[in-house]
Amino acid sequence: MSAEIPASREVPKENRFKVWRQTRPFWAGLLTMIGGVPIAYLPYGDMRLGNATLAMQTTAGAGALIIGVLLITLGFTMWFQPVVRVFAGVATIVLALVSIPVSNFGGLVIGFLFALIGGGMSAAWAPAPPVEETDDAQHDGQPEASEEAGAEPETEVVVAAGVPEQRETYESAAETTTDANGGRNSAG
Repeated sequence: MSAEIPASREVPKENRFKVWRQTRPFWAGLLTMIGGVPIAYLPYGDMRLGNATLAMQTTAGAGALIIGVLLITLGFTMWFQPVVRVFAGVATIVLALVSIPVSNFGGLVIGFLFALIGGGMSAAWAPAPPVEETDDAQHDGQPEASEEAGAEPETEVVVAAGVPEQRETYESAAETTTDANGGRNSAG
């Protein structure tokens, strides 16, 4: 338990990776990193077909290496800094487009497609809204009903000094008010 996580919200050890994965654009980062590998590798690699060697090296090999390494870095950024996910997604899309002329048609189109899809997923990803829980309810994975869902909470109205506490429902509390001297005024 750390000071940042309250004791009531501790996650069991078997679910930690699942919770971590769901709080960031995990698949976008993974696809971006997978896309960066062929973009960085193919300009430096060669293929052997029997006794024949097919070299795919280009004059822009350094540019392809830089683009591939930046894509891998942006994938890690999506994982560990989800706040900058939109910037990382847009930068990934731009780098994927630049890789078409620089890196053998974007890593033979494979790296280009992976990076383009990963960048789009990162720019479109949004964190899930927080789940409302109460201390009284048992945690069964279902969020509690809120005021917007139609639940009518009872409110406790405390009036000025010298007048005892009164419990009123939400509707009757809206009808009357209390002035500074403890007298009741009609809100009419």
